[in-house]
Amino acid sequence: MDVVVTGIGLVSALGSLENSWTRLLAGESGIEQHQPFLELEPRPLALIDPKPADLISLIRRVLADALLDANLTLPIPDCGIAIGSSRGFQANLEQLLREGSSATDCVTDVTDVKDCVTDCVTDVKDVKDRRKKEEGREFPMPDAQCPMPHALFPIPYSEFVNFLPHMGAIAVARAIGSTGPVLAPMAACATAIWSIAQAVDLIQNGQCQRAIAGAVETPITPLTLAGFKQMGALAKTGCYPFDENREGLVLGEGGALFVLESADLAMRRGAKIYGRVSGFGLTNDACYANAPEVGGKSAIAAVTQCLKRSNLSAFEIDCIHAHGTATELNDQHEALLIQKLFPFGVAVSSTKGATGHTLGASGALGIAFSLMSIKKQILLPCAGMRKPGFELDFVRCARSTKVRNAVCLSFGFGGQNAAIALTQYP
Repeated sequence: MDVVVTGIGLVSALGSLENSWTRLLAGESGIEQHQPFLELEPRPLALIDPKPADLISLIRRVLADALLDANLTLPIPDCGIAIGSSRGFQANLEQLLREGSSATDCVTDVTDVKDCVTDCVTDVKDVKDRRKKEEGREFPMPDAQCPMPHALFPIPYSEFVNFLPHMGAIAVARAIGSTGPVLAPMAACATAIWSIAQAVDLIQNGQCQRAIAGAVETPITPLTLAGFKQMGALAKTGCYPFDENREGLVLGEGGALFVLESADLAMRRGAKIYGRVSGFGLTNDACYANAPEVGGKSAIAAVTQCLKRSNLSAFEIDCIHAHGTATELNDQHEALLIQKLFPFGVAVSSTKGATGHTLGASGALGIAFSLMSIKKQILLPCAGMRKPGFELDFVRCARSTKVRNAVCLSFGFGGQNAAIALTQYP
């Protein structure tokens, strides 16, 4: 059964789908020096608005555009949902923790936390002794002078439930009135392609004829910035994928949601069709937490699976939307993979030099831009590239050409590898 894309909703630091497409063609970038958190130094970031976005608000915005684009009206009770996010509600949880910490003077830093833990429960024996004293209770109740429960968990239970990882997908189900299956994949930077793949499976397995799938990310938080900085992965001036002098990644906000339908349903209702999801490949390195497997065996397997399921050869691929994070290891790993699997001359592009790295949603942006290339028969330039560091056919400026088959690649922490093939339809 053919599964096609009939609607796209997208937002990035460049704007909506049409605005992002137009600005990418013009070589513009949404990356600027920002720092919304006073305790951190300014960095190049790809923010949608001056302040970091809210995940649910962003999901609703993208969903509305996707439904409008697909010419669908509510409710849609039999629609499947597969929407992921690698960071989820981390920004909300960090904010709640900051508010809770500022509300108490008892626990002000890590040292106080350690002291408090030591005072309250010194060792396993103490825990056991206290349990014996509290008859009928499984866990010891905190002493009145111990502030730990409030200090470490200042969130009301009802509010905490709203920030569970799957609640973004649930919000979409509620918004459209769907009682169909709801999936919420989390696979680091490969999340979006995993989401699309699972939605395709739902349709092909007959669980629904229509699904809304994709990923949305609001990753610009103090913890995320500090973590990537500690790893030495953040750029200082900008994002330059596959460049000889690349510096590292630039975090960005955004995402894309897609309306997927069986081709029969789409044709019956006269929907416009961007393209067909012809196949995908999903593997894991089972190796390093923050580096690709040496040799790329598992990543190669993902691309090979994708091509096999799509009934396409590497010679039939017209363009590749690369993961292209502008980090030293990713770009080298990905360039070698492309050189090994595809003939020289296949066009290669990455848009993270303009949109920033939207982590779990990066594949969603790549899929949207690839579908636009198929629709418009134009290839986007490799944003941010100044001096190529690898021998590949990088698209240096917008290029009009025949685009029938495109491949989008994503590689995530933990060794998550994902590839998806998109084909002109019919």
